[in-house]
Amino acid sequence: MKLFYGVQGTGNGHISRARAMNTHLQAANVDVQYLFSGRAREDYFDMTPFGDWECRRGLSFVSHEGRLRPLATMRQNNFTQLFRDIRELDLSSYDLVICDFEPITAWAAKQQGIPCISVGHQYAFLYDVPTQGDSWLSKKILQHFAPGHQQLGLHWHHFGQPILPPIIDLSITPPEDNAEQVLVYLGFESPDAVIPLLKQFPDTQFVYYGKFKAPTEEGNISLRPLSVTGFKEDLYRSSGVICNAGFELASEALHLGKRLLVKPLHGQMEQLSNGLALEELDLGSCMQQLSADSIRKWLDSPAAPHCQYPDVAKAIVEWLTNPQRESVEALSSRLWKETRITGRNNNSPRHKVSTTEANNTGSPLPAAL
Repeated sequence: MKLFYGVQGTGNGHISRARAMNTHLQAANVDVQYLFSGRAREDYFDMTPFGDWECRRGLSFVSHEGRLRPLATMRQNNFTQLFRDIRELDLSSYDLVICDFEPITAWAAKQQGIPCISVGHQYAFLYDVPTQGDSWLSKKILQHFAPGHQQLGLHWHHFGQPILPPIIDLSITPPEDNAEQVLVYLGFESPDAVIPLLKQFPDTQFVYYGKFKAPTEEGNISLRPLSVTGFKEDLYRSSGVICNAGFELASEALHLGKRLLVKPLHGQMEQLSNGLALEELDLGSCMQQLSADSIRKWLDSPAAPHCQYPDVAKAIVEWLTNPQRESVEALSSRLWKETRITGRNNNSPRHKVSTTEANNTGSPLPAAL
């Protein structure tokens, strides 16, 4: 099989999913060509596993101090270049296209009639899942930004829909030592706002990853530049995670049983909806603004639930390479049957799942909700 794989590079979560998928695609001897878009080539890091990968400008968004800036986003994006890249991307030699919310690949496949399977969290919002901050425009963007012939949406729960559990990339060897520290990754917030906030908790050690030039120490805060291996190791070591409300890091934290506190990017429907879903499912906490009170309450909260998700990337690759593919509904049901969540507070659940939803997927989870 010869496969072309397009990845939205604006957020590191899309790339993390692609790393997990790449591990199993290579093991299956699939010939893969990767294309990343959404940021300048020099802003990517640790990309060796993707071989001779291509980079295009694509589409991205602009944020400032934790809020999406729509007008600045429109000014930044070059739609003429986007249409040119779609037109010039030749997919004629490929058997299949995989798209993780990457518009150039998706639209080129659509125009050239090449089968395209969309994989990612955004595609879960095409189904009936918890949403917040959605609008007619946000729904249209989700439908048309990076379309595919078939969608594999990912979420922390099935909600009675044919969506899959998260793809988890934890390929490094876990470090033997643990630390009483909190991992912080707030890429949409200004360090000038985050650092003074964390210093209000001198008895807690924070490891704060961001666009820092070199590792430095500021009292109880260890500042670390972005790094795949270093970040994953500190994620393993940490007792909890404070981050924006993206999907992939939250999924990895839940899979490892880490306490989770998210701060959504305001104006961004996906992140607002993620914060809502985490609280409805009793999987994590959400603060709408950077808040010392929210952090203090979270630090004093009970232990986190442990979400034991199956190897979804491996299952998808096996599904892709099987000439007799089962239905997405059957794949979804099988993977949720392999999912277990322990340690959650079940005394006062905030999200109710009906018996009908449970029967639709065969999942053991609804009874625990």
